[in-house]
Amino acid sequence: MTYDVIVIGGGPAGLSGAVALGRALRSVLVIDSGQGRNAPAEGIHNFLTRDGMSPAEFRAAGRAEVERYGGKVIEGEVASAGGDVERGFEVTLADGSVHRARRLLVTTGLVDRLPEVPGLAEGWGKTVLHCPYCHGYEVRGTAIGVLGDPGDEMTQHALRLWGQWSSDVRLVPLDEVAAVEKDGVRMKDGSLIERDYLVARGRLEARAGFLDSLGLKAVEHPMGIGTFVAATDPSGRTEVPGVWVAGNVTDPMAQVISSAAAGLTAGAMINFDLLPPVPDKQ
Repeated sequence: MTYDVIVIGGGPAGLSGAVALGRALRSVLVIDSGQGRNAPAEGIHNFLTRDGMSPAEFRAAGRAEVERYGGKVIEGEVASAGGDVERGFEVTLADGSVHRARRLLVTTGLVDRLPEVPGLAEGWGKTVLHCPYCHGYEVRGTAIGVLGDPGDEMTQHALRLWGQWSSDVRLVPLDEVAAVEKDGVRMKDGSLIERDYLVARGRLEARAGFLDSLGLKAVEHPMGIGTFVAATDPSGRTEVPGVWVAGNVTDPMAQVISSAAAGLTAGAMINFDLLPPVPDKQ
């Protein structure tokens, strides 16, 4: 069948957009690779009435809600996308299956490319953190180390910000770090800096390689933090007619609740775009 909309990505933005479209009586397929950015975290925060819910529980509840309104959710990795708004779009999965739709909503999120320090990735989302609004309250009053370059503006910004949650925040020069260990950071000179938690900043790269075949590419973010897929208006519309983006793939700094809101906005505008044209007045 040809769906009204295929949503590529089953995180908060994609599920929210799919619910909005389902409630508008549109046929919707959500394709989810299962590679949620926040999967390592114990819970989501700053989402009113959902504080502390695990990412897995949130996704399961979101999928159930999509299906309640007639949407379909499948697991799969998108290999490529083709077509256009006139002929319709084709989405090909890694297993070779092809799905068709009149419009696309891309909510594939991003990948955190962390510094190559032994032990750093293993603690990501647990003892290695990146966002004080996501984790600050839970680690308040503990010993926190900020990995970075003393001369880097973003590192200094992180030191000031995390200092709101703890009086024991110190800079740990990244280029002097040998490894991250259970009790802190082992430096190249052999010394151990004891820290309860670490703050690390990676490069944020949009999951968007499959969009190349549509002529839509991820570009460098103006803040120099990585790549993103640019939207041409606040609804998430892109320069390719019929294709919208929402969530971290286009807004790397968005949290769960703001990604969900962006998905809702995009879904509503896609529904509007699918309406029949206004008939000419005779």
